[in-house]
Amino acid sequence: MSASQKILTGLESELVGLRDIYTELHRHPELSLEEHATSTLVAEKLTSFGYQVSRIGGTGVVGVLVNGDGPVVLARADMDALPVTEATGLTYASEVAGVMHACGHDVHVATLLGAAKLIAAGRDSWAGTYIALFQPAEEIGAGSQAMIDDGLVAAVPKPDVALAQHVMPLPAGTVYTTSGPVLSAGDSLRITVHGQGAHGSMPHMSVDPVVLAASIVVRLQTVVSRETKPGDFAVVTVGALNAGTTSNIIPDRATLLLNVRTYDTQVRDRVISSIKRIVSGECAAAGSPREPEFQFYDQFPLTSNDPTVTDRVTSAFTAHFGADAVHPAPRQTASEDFSRIPDAFGVPYTFWLLGGVDPETYRATALRGTVAQDIPANHSPAFAPVIDPTLSVGVQAHVVAALSYLADHPR
Repeated sequence: MSASQKILTGLESELVGLRDIYTELHRHPELSLEEHATSTLVAEKLTSFGYQVSRIGGTGVVGVLVNGDGPVVLARADMDALPVTEATGLTYASEVAGVMHACGHDVHVATLLGAAKLIAAGRDSWAGTYIALFQPAEEIGAGSQAMIDDGLVAAVPKPDVALAQHVMPLPAGTVYTTSGPVLSAGDSLRITVHGQGAHGSMPHMSVDPVVLAASIVVRLQTVVSRETKPGDFAVVTVGALNAGTTSNIIPDRATLLLNVRTYDTQVRDRVISSIKRIVSGECAAAGSPREPEFQFYDQFPLTSNDPTVTDRVTSAFTAHFGADAVHPAPRQTASEDFSRIPDAFGVPYTFWLLGGVDPETYRATALRGTVAQDIPANHSPAFAPVIDPTLSVGVQAHVVAALSYLADHPR
């Protein structure tokens, strides 16, 4: 029996309590940087398991369990919910108006707590240090940086490796891994362009920022279609264009909100440079009286898995779950801020995907070719991972990944 199998013999007896934790978290979601009750629950649980617990980054929680000499493994879960009104119809649906765990962070918290408890109870099977980190504010891309700014790197032992998982609309009972980019870098920009206001009946007296902004939107479509090498990935979305208040007044400014997604830092830099060039050029062509303003916000780093770590964890998953349950992870155009944490320590990491859809439901929709239409994705008001076997497999994945390092040094 492997070390992870030995530790996981206690999982079945823990699942009832783990389901209760999960449904409690789902009923009482908390928005980014407001995860007070969630972090209190996490801190109390970790303390009861025997971890040294610290509050870092406001509502962030870190538990450290030192168990002799050996590797240091950090595992992370995010905790925040979204400003979404739930429409799942679950008996344990959100009781907080307009707030919902629509991205599965309640699954992440519950599964890491379950793993932390089993790893603590199985100290005889491993040696080293296990760090369970519960991060706030992933949804706004601020939580990992808040923990770093609050002294995370100095507060805990330097890990040798960092691990994280994310539940996705994939078949429950399966895990998905890949080397290299798995989640895109994400950048949001607020661009303000300036014109000259005038009465709607006197357009010749104006520099019309509405026409200027419309020209920018059209030209920005060429950043991907004509300036990005075929085969390189990039998305440029204009999500909002706001100008003026009434029909007969030409305003003096317009604001565009853009979102950029890339898998390569050089591509990212080139795309952003192109956006700035096009906006500035259109402003000059229109005779704009002021230079445009560029404000970046909600920025997410690239999540690119270390090949060596990923191979090691994938091999451990395959040995534990069987080859039929471990699959190559499709690259996701969504973004995450987890990678800032291992980057701050200067250590490698891997981030895998966890299935959360009833397998029979997924299989039926796949046969019909309607997965995208019929299975709610993350951030949908109908997003609802099935409890079983999602929680069990999520706990197992955390334990197996951590023990692929820690079990090499049994006590």
